[in-house]
Amino acid sequence: MEKFSLQRSSTLPVVILLGLLCLAVSPAAAYREYFTPEQRAQLEHIQTVLVETMALMDKGSMDAGVIADVTALRLTEVGYTVVRHQSAPHDVVLRVKCEQRKTWEGTTAAGGDADLPDAPSRLWKGPACQLTYALSGIKVKWQKEVRTEFEDAVAAAQATQAADPGVYALSKLQEALEKYEFPLLLAAEWGHAERLLKLLDSTDTSQARKLKIISLLGEMQANEALPKLKAILKDRDLAKQALVAMGNLGKEGIPLLVDLMQSAPQLEIQAAAAKGLGQIGGTLGDASVVPPLLVKLQDPKTEWTVLTEVAWALGKIPDKRSIQPLYDLDKKLQAIRDPDNMVLKKLKEAVFWSIKQCDTWDQFS
Repeated sequence: MEKFSLQRSSTLPVVILLGLLCLAVSPAAAYREYFTPEQRAQLEHIQTVLVETMALMDKGSMDAGVIADVTALRLTEVGYTVVRHQSAPHDVVLRVKCEQRKTWEGTTAAGGDADLPDAPSRLWKGPACQLTYALSGIKVKWQKEVRTEFEDAVAAAQATQAADPGVYALSKLQEALEKYEFPLLLAAEWGHAERLLKLLDSTDTSQARKLKIISLLGEMQANEALPKLKAILKDRDLAKQALVAMGNLGKEGIPLLVDLMQSAPQLEIQAAAAKGLGQIGGTLGDASVVPPLLVKLQDPKTEWTVLTEVAWALGKIPDKRSIQPLYDLDKKLQAIRDPDNMVLKKLKEAVFWSIKQCDTWDQFS
């Protein structure tokens, strides 16, 4: 092999994190399939949100005005109009129910939203706010929950010398809602990619919030986000999340991933793009990614770290076109004796595994 020099690549953990790439169906996209065409059309046109709040403490109901204020303010950040009276025209109802001791509502279904950190926890009995919404009077099975850091409001209030545990719990739930990105989650749930892209462009948007937006755009499979995601790759702090998002876009992300694998200046980006192509091809059964992967495999300038991901990718899409190039590479690698070279060892493992996948598939196909 003309160029088998080992170059030290960046320590960015992009390749590791790209294991999250290319989910077959994103949770957001799969969930929206439950809506009727009429309901999906309603979601797309949501602009005005009726906010209904409730605060239930040990001593009874409390004024939930501060919760309503925070909720309204956060929604306006994403461009929604907020109303507080049922008589006012509105497109959707967002309900925020806050309790000092959360009411148990039965066992949460496993999988999907139930596995997320902000999903309602049947084990939590302390202060919590539950967020739900209703469309045309029908409660949708979208439910999020924010909790305080403490479970016992009475003990927490005493520790801080707060006079009223209920007031103290409500104030801490208010702080939690001020930080929780429920407006972004709702925009993604409703398919409003344009609102998220606008926030992504804003210089006032924090780095942490941009990362969340990029992740949601990928889950939404928002194809209109591709140009923005490509531009974001220039920002090393956001690049890894952008790659994850592109992988979630499925077939639509293939051309861009091919381009990145072939020409990205950073080796870790090339390797991550190759891995993404393998997972898209394997998940969707799309053999169109094989030719560009083979070109990269046979390029004498391809570095070992990238070559390893290319080899793994080819094994995920068993194709007889890959067999001979993989055998040729394996022959060259076996001639290199360097038992302490871990990068070389990983490359040999990837090539050996992929040969088995492709050759076995060819025999039984």
